[in-house]
This record gives sequence, C-alpha cells and structure tokens, in this order.
Amino acid sequence: MGNMKMHYSSPAAGWQQGLPIGNGRLGAVVQGGMERETWSLTEVTYWSGHPEEPNSPNGGKAALEEMRKKFFDGDYEAGERLARETLEPPKGNFGTHLTLADLDIKFLGGGGEGFRRELDLEQAIVSHAYRRNGYAYKREAFATHAGDVLVSRMTSEEPGGLSFELALNGRTSSFSAAADEAGVIAFGSQATEDIHSDGTCGVFAGGIVRVAAMGGTITGAGNGLRIDGADEAVIYIAVSTDYGKTGNAWENESAAAVERAVTEGYDALRAKHVADYRELFARVRLDLGDNGRSTLPTDERLRLLRSGEGDDPALFALFYQYGRYLTIAGSRENSPLPMNLQGIWNDGEANRMAWSCDYHLDVNTEMNYYPTEAANLAECHVPLTKFVAKLAEAGRSSARAFYGSEGWVAHVFTNAWGFSSPGWGLSWGMNVTGGLWIAMQLKEHYEYGRDRAFLEETAYPVLKEASLFFLDYMVVHPEHGWLVTGPSNSPENSFYPNGRKDGADYALSMGPTMDMMLVRELFVFCVEASKTLGADEELRARLETALTQLPPLRVGANGQLQEWLEDFGEAQPDHRHLSHLYGLYPGNQITPQGTPELSEAARTTLGRRMGREGLEDVEFTLAQFAASFARLGDGANAHKQLTYLIGQLCFDNLFTYSKPGIAGAETNIFVADGNFGGTSAIGEMLLQSHADAIELLPALPENWSSGTAEGLRARRNAIVDIRWSEGRLTEALIRPRESGKLVVRLGGLTAALDAEAGRAYKLDGELRATVL
Repeated sequence: MGNMKMHYSSPAAGWQQGLPIGNGRLGAVVQGGMERETWSLTEVTYWSGHPEEPNSPNGGKAALEEMRKKFFDGDYEAGERLARETLEPPKGNFGTHLTLADLDIKFLGGGGEGFRRELDLEQAIVSHAYRRNGYAYKREAFATHAGDVLVSRMTSEEPGGLSFELALNGRTSSFSAAADEAGVIAFGSQATEDIHSDGTCGVFAGGIVRVAAMGGTITGAGNGLRIDGADEAVIYIAVSTDYGKTGNAWENESAAAVERAVTEGYDALRAKHVADYRELFARVRLDLGDNGRSTLPTDERLRLLRSGEGDDPALFALFYQYGRYLTIAGSRENSPLPMNLQGIWNDGEANRMAWSCDYHLDVNTEMNYYPTEAANLAECHVPLTKFVAKLAEAGRSSARAFYGSEGWVAHVFTNAWGFSSPGWGLSWGMNVTGGLWIAMQLKEHYEYGRDRAFLEETAYPVLKEASLFFLDYMVVHPEHGWLVTGPSNSPENSFYPNGRKDGADYALSMGPTMDMMLVRELFVFCVEASKTLGADEELRARLETALTQLPPLRVGANGQLQEWLEDFGEAQPDHRHLSHLYGLYPGNQITPQGTPELSEAARTTLGRRMGREGLEDVEFTLAQFAASFARLGDGANAHKQLTYLIGQLCFDNLFTYSKPGIAGAETNIFVADGNFGGTSAIGEMLLQSHADAIELLPALPENWSSGTAEGLRARRNAIVDIRWSEGRLTEALIRPRESGKLVVRLGGLTAALDAEAGRAYKLDGELRATVL
C-alpha cells in the first residue's frame, strides 16, 4: 500500500495543522509539539437550538397557484415577492454544531530534539515523539469506537521524567469543570450560542477526563490537574449528551465508560481499537506509484505539489485513504448523527462568522457520503440512511404547511432535529429538492448492497413518499405541457430572464434542471422498486405516466447544458455550484456511451465554468470538476482538478477548505466535503459502475501509469481488484456477491459474465475471463 502515514517534523501551530481522530461520535483535533498540546474536543450531537414546527400561515395550494402564474407569465419580480411572503419562514432556533471544549496540556521541563508527529492511517493512531536529554519521549492518541472513549498514553524513558499540567476549557458560555485529587476532571455544559439561536437552547453534555499515572503525584484544582515525576500517564476522556434521550441516566454514561476503559487497560484498548478500525480500513489497498516523496513530511509534499515541482502519485493515494479514514472516524454504524459540514470536528470558525455547521442539502452533506459505497465502507453510510428516514417524517409537516401536498419535502439545509422548511433567503433557501437529493443516498446504498430488507423497510418507503409529494406538487407548464417543479432555485445561483445583463437577476423559476433530474431519477427508482417488491401497481402506473411528461435535458445556445428550463443568461457564470450536472455525476442520466450530445454539453458547461477568471474555486467545486471529468473519461483533466484541490485548497493536515470572500467566508475554513468529494473522484477515475456495467480504469491519467487497486466496490455488490502497468490493464479480479449477468468494459472492449455469487473471475488486459 505504500507509506500510509501523514508525518511532520515540526509542531502543529494550530487547528489547521492538527491531526484528527474520531470514533463516529467523539472527535478531537490534536495540536501541539514538545512543550504544549491542545485537543479540540467535539461530540457529534453537541448542537445549539431545538426542534421547531414548520410555520407558513400563508402557504398552501392556492398561494402556490397564484405565484406560479406570475412565473409562467414571466413576471419574476412579482413571483419572488409572493414567494417571500409565503415560502420564506422567519429565522428561529435553527442552531449549529459547536465545539465542546479544549484540553490544554503544558509539558514541564522544556523542549527537545528530533521531533516527529504523525497520523498512521493503517492504525488510526496519532503519535508524537522526540528526545530530551538523551531520553525518548512518546505520546499516542486515538479515539476508540470499541471502547467509546478518547485515549492518550504518554511515556518517558527518563525515570520520573514526565511532568505536565492539564486544563479543560469550555468553548461555550454554559460550561463548568471541577478537578479532584484522584486525577479526575468532571464537566458539564450546554451547547448555546446567539447567532443561530437565542442563546438559551441546546443539547446538554457531561463528561469525564481521568488521568492514570505510573509513578509520580497527581494534584487537582479548579479545572485542571498537575502530574509530577511520572514514568507514564494515560488520559481517558468520555462525553455523553442528552440528545434523543429521556430522563437523567445519560449523566452516568461517561463515568461508566471511563471506568470500563481504565479496568481494561491501555494495551487492550489499543489492540481492540486497531482491530475494530482495520476491519473496515484494510478492505481497500491503493498504490498509484511512488517517486520517493512519500518519505518527506506531508507539509513539504504539499508545498512541492503547490509550487508545481513535479508530481507525487503517492500523495493522491494518501489523500484517497485519508478520505476513507475520515469516513470511518466520522461515521460508524451506530453514530447518532451523520457527518455535518465539518464531519464530526469543528474549528469554531463556522459559527463565529455566521455560517452554520449544519447539514447543507444542496451538495455538501451528500458529498460527505459520495465515496462511502465504492470505497467499501457501506456500514459507515448507515447513520445517514437513518437520519434521512427521520427527516422524511419531519418533512411531512413542511409538505402540508408550505404546499398543501401529501408526502414529504425538505429544502436547502437541516439540523439535528429534522428542520425541513425553506431557508430564510430565496437565492439559497428555496431549493425544493434538497431533501430528495440527500434521500438519493438511500438509492445508492441499495444499488451497491442489494439488500432487499433495506429496500423494503427504508429506501422504498422514504422515496415512495417523496414521489407522492412531487406527483401532488408538480404542475403542467402551460407553454410546454411538461410537468415541472417550482418555484425553485438552481442552488444558490441566479439568472437574467432575457439572457442579458441589462436588468434584474432572479433566483426562482419553474422546472430548474437540477429539480427535474432528481425527480426523474426518483420516479424511475420507485417504478423499479415497486416491481422488485411486487407493490403499489397503481402508484407505479402514475409514475410511469408522469415520466413521459417530464421535460428533457436541453442544450443552450452556447452548447452548454441548460441550468434552467429556459436558456436564461447566467448572472454568475463563475458560480461555485454545478447542480445541473447532477445527471453526469453522481447520477447516470448523462453518459458518453448513452447520451453523447448531452455529454458534450456537460463538457462545455465545465469548460465555461473553469475558464472564468472569477471562478469560485472552492473545495467541493474542484471535487465536482474532477469527478465530472472522470465520468467523461477525461483522466488528464480530472487529475488536474485534483492537483489543484490537494495542492491549493488543503491545510497542512490535508483538511480541505473554502476560501475567504466566497459565500460569506471570512477566512480559510475547513469544509469536509472536499476531502470526501476528492476521494470519490479518485475512485471514479479507477472504477465506475453507474451505467449498467463495471468499467475498469475509465479515466486513468498518465501520472498514474502503473498501480494497484484492491477491494473497490461496484454496484450490485461486486468487489474489484485492478492491476495496471504503463497505462494498460494487466489483470482484474471481480468477486460478485450476487448471481446474474455482469457486463465489464475496458475502453472499447466489452465482456459479459454469467456471474455466480461467491466465485471469482479473473480478466486479462483483453477482458478474457478465467473462473477461479
């Protein structure tokens, strides 16, 4: 696999250099060096705000009909005015995810030499090592899912050489901590802030920090502990919250978790942690070649890539596996919530500058989970599937309140309590298919795993109700005769109705391309699922009829894929969002083989966006560019976009970021979707399975001329290993877990396999198959 370690020879000066650990619920970013260390602590349910019912006193079908008439008549100004009156709710106690606390450690005795810190992706352990006065000092830290605690062990070769002060400092105003002489800090807090809520409501949390020392003494006062003259010390951290719980039993969970961890001991905890983690991580191996740079510190490798001093294929493999690491660290099968804008970590910047560290449904949260299935981490998808099912329940109220419709709907974003109303700004908040977009991850989970029980109990019921909403909600376009959504936006973008910049620009219209792509995909899935399950024949017939009435994808005068139903002028042609390319990626309505004209229109769209001097080159945009080019079979351009993403939009710790000046950002701010989107794009360059076939090396760039990928996952639950040399496939091994016909493609070659579950099929560079 190569060197799967991120390592550095200098201390982490701050959060952007710190190394993340997580167990799917608890997270920390470990920062520091020889004299100091800080853990930025998070817990995924630590949210301000509280549940609120949708409120639209002027909503319903009559109001919808009135505003739609304005849009159909071309009176966008009047239509948007009515939409504001009817569909724009007041901002309430939406809330945001918040940082819990900082664990600050000051090491007594000065610095040292030979410093090295690293994150070992093979074991999910952060370590620091150096020498002082000729003695070795070492620290290890990890977040164990098996033990549900954060753990750190500090050792010194020098007898009694370990002395440090430790303090726990809250990051919200409602925080208290008290230390005792037994080496325990007990703390309690509430997630409160006054930007996204009124400062009084939020989740309550409590926890324990416990230090167990070998040798030396421990004293406690205030919010801190002091350890003097120890040979070794282990820190255990546990956190619990009242999210989704009744009664006060949760208040005892942290003490119990720490007691179990101390009883088990560090070595046993570490061994169980590594085994639990590797059961997921070790499924996939990736080698894209190594030009020798993998021995350099990671920040130096980034500097070289950024400056254009040659390529570093092993860094791309590291970035891919880092995305898988973050998925495992941020989202486990029993996680109470899925990953948000910053995964399960939080730098504090989102809330400070009036962003919300929430669940954005117009690409960000979806992209967090784009690589999960193909990267062979299906279990990590489960928290999102459960969350979407609960969102669908909450979304029934919004469907009734705003549109007078059956089924369920959610819009541009949601929170820990299933917020489903439109946002309080038309240009970004009136995305009527945001809930549908995130619900498509259920379809993805089913198509990879083919779990009939999941289809019957979760995916189909949720998506069926979504289809009922759109059947009830959509309207026939008076000019075209098509069924369309609206009023709705193309996420966060705007247009000139007359195609020229000589008047006002608007956000809302009828039947934007993004909406119609999603509705078509929804209806097709529900038709096929109803056939598979032998259910809902009447609904199936309605959906099949509706499918014939949906508008086709259209090519504009400039050869681009139209973003709106009409060929409007783009008010911001350099916009960061590429929502209307959903049908290319991650969808399958645009493929070079099946729809060559639309594929060229998508390529033109990409070129027009990329060619703009003022392009909003944020992390998710570059990931979308890379994956889109991969779907078009253009490995060179996909690699170019990934090079920019990794080289120009990553902190030293490989966290991707959004730049200041875009979408209100005031500084470089970590946004996790770039990590996951980039990981997905790398996977798409090596293996695709969205177009009714397994396609091997569909977008292999020259920079990765030889390599190996093992354990990748294709739709219909097939595991694929690929080996290539000098840009050509040498061998592929396909292990289907479902019997049936499998089509495999490689360039212009096609092979059809009568696959049997449990067998393995070895293919050579000409796709000649041998059954093993």
